[in-house]
Amino acid sequence: MELPGFAVAVWMFGCLYASVVGYPNGKVREACSSMVPCHSGSPQLSPEHTITVNGTEFKPGDNIEVHLSGPDFEGFFIQARDAEHLDRPAVGSFVLADRRRSQLLTCGRTKNSAVSHTSKAKKKDIKVYWIAPEAAPKHIQFLATVVKKYRIFWVKIPGPVVSQPDVLSPTPPLHATSEAVSTSQPVSYISKPFSASGCGITKFCIRNPTNCDPGSASCFFLSFQQEGSSVFIEMSGPSEGYLAFALSQDQWMGGDDAYLCVNVDHHVHVSTAHLKERSHPLLDSENALEDVSWRLADGLLQCSFRRGIRLPAYKGRFNLDTSYYIFLADGEASEGGLIYKHRRQPLVTNGLCNVTGLPQDIGGSRAPRLIKAHGALMFVAWITTVSIGVIVARFFKPVWSHSFLFGKELWFQVHRMLMLTTVMLTSISFVLPFVYRGGWSQQAGFHPYLGCAVMALSIFQPLMAGFRPSRHAPRRQLFNWFHWSTGTTARILAVVTMFLGMDLPALDLPDPWDTYAMIGFVAWHVGTDVLLEIHSYCLVRKVEVIEDDRVQILQSLTSAEAEGRLFKQIVLTIYVCGNLVFLVAFLIAINQGVCVKEETVAHT
Repeated sequence: MELPGFAVAVWMFGCLYASVVGYPNGKVREACSSMVPCHSGSPQLSPEHTITVNGTEFKPGDNIEVHLSGPDFEGFFIQARDAEHLDRPAVGSFVLADRRRSQLLTCGRTKNSAVSHTSKAKKKDIKVYWIAPEAAPKHIQFLATVVKKYRIFWVKIPGPVVSQPDVLSPTPPLHATSEAVSTSQPVSYISKPFSASGCGITKFCIRNPTNCDPGSASCFFLSFQQEGSSVFIEMSGPSEGYLAFALSQDQWMGGDDAYLCVNVDHHVHVSTAHLKERSHPLLDSENALEDVSWRLADGLLQCSFRRGIRLPAYKGRFNLDTSYYIFLADGEASEGGLIYKHRRQPLVTNGLCNVTGLPQDIGGSRAPRLIKAHGALMFVAWITTVSIGVIVARFFKPVWSHSFLFGKELWFQVHRMLMLTTVMLTSISFVLPFVYRGGWSQQAGFHPYLGCAVMALSIFQPLMAGFRPSRHAPRRQLFNWFHWSTGTTARILAVVTMFLGMDLPALDLPDPWDTYAMIGFVAWHVGTDVLLEIHSYCLVRKVEVIEDDRVQILQSLTSAEAEGRLFKQIVLTIYVCGNLVFLVAFLIAINQGVCVKEETVAHT
């Protein structure tokens, strides 16, 4: 029987597209330079909103409290720029005071150099903190774009100018709205980013990505350097809330010796803690750390400290002359210093490490091997085998109807082999997350529920095929519809499940590349399906009806289909190659995007 393939393709594309459509979220990076929103209309002339700060001077590393206030507004965009060259890029970085109403954006090469809204909810004021960079201009002016309604907005509302000490201001003196923030520094302040120059030579280093520069805005860095009976530790990374590392005797959280650097009101608190299973860390009442230093600048959180190799007087502190797995995590923290669960899977070393032993320069993995295997097998099953099997069954019955393999028609044998391979790969992949988690995951959202539905349909489909009626049986048409609808539903749910799974922290695929690639695969499959449907329709139109002596001679559909044999084989070849390209891209992303190759440099 012939199924409405074109309508099915359109329906499937609509379902899959709806699952990945985004929503407005205030990420207006396109306006970084002009600060003009992409709205129709012209900006208003007389601003209703004001920017205030709590200081008139700053030094590199200082933080300035910035307020934007006025009548109700929906959106905003705040930057700090060189007051003498306002056309230049944004300067410095911001830290949020309320993550529910504001978010950080990266303009140009400076991370967190702008602040924008998170939703259209009305608001009267916004508070953020600006962190002065090392190479800051002499004078800084704050600018804001405010959107009251879609067509009512103001662009580059001028704010106060703050200057470095002993520099004449280019504008009249600012009347501060509150007392200036104290610029007194902590006991020790880190003056510049850490260096990786001694990694693998005098220091034991962990870097993610591999060989990254600790001063870059995307590098997570952890180093240990033995100095006599103590170890000096440096940790840095792009985090607004906290950075933490833990020493563990296995690759699971629980019973671990942890060290946290937490941003509390724009000062970094360094403390030790004990991790009990997958729960909030228990901070120690006594701190065994010395020579504590920190820095918040250019979107990086840095901290360093020293501790003894052995600390028998402190319960829960591991000896540093023993080998451990090392976890490195980052996440958000509240204004009061309460830390939240890490935003993504922690980096875990691939093996046991002795930080006081041979200096090394290594990486780790943010995705466990079992989870990577789970994702890889699912991609193989649902991007290659099932898709090709469906195309073969749908369009190659007439083409391969006279070719046989092991006593059965060739198209049927190919279809059955590919579908059984899909069931086998799906079954193996299905059990891997349960093996890794030791049970059901409560952190994966709808992904495991949809995965179970896909697994059930994958098992049901071949079982139903085993009871297929004969070709001319009255129930054959009913079976065909059930067989098609079950398979189509399984494919749609599988792709939606993969969309959800790609964003889970355990797999840690590069975002948004993974979503775009999956959308590309869906478009590729639907496009091929539509092309073959159009081709089949054109063949049907070639059927000739010849009436002679009231006898109708109808060219068979099988013959018409045979005319397009070469075209279909070419399309199938191109389709298979395209599927392999998508598959290889996803497998490379799973392997390289989340796995960092270890590089060991001998101590010299």
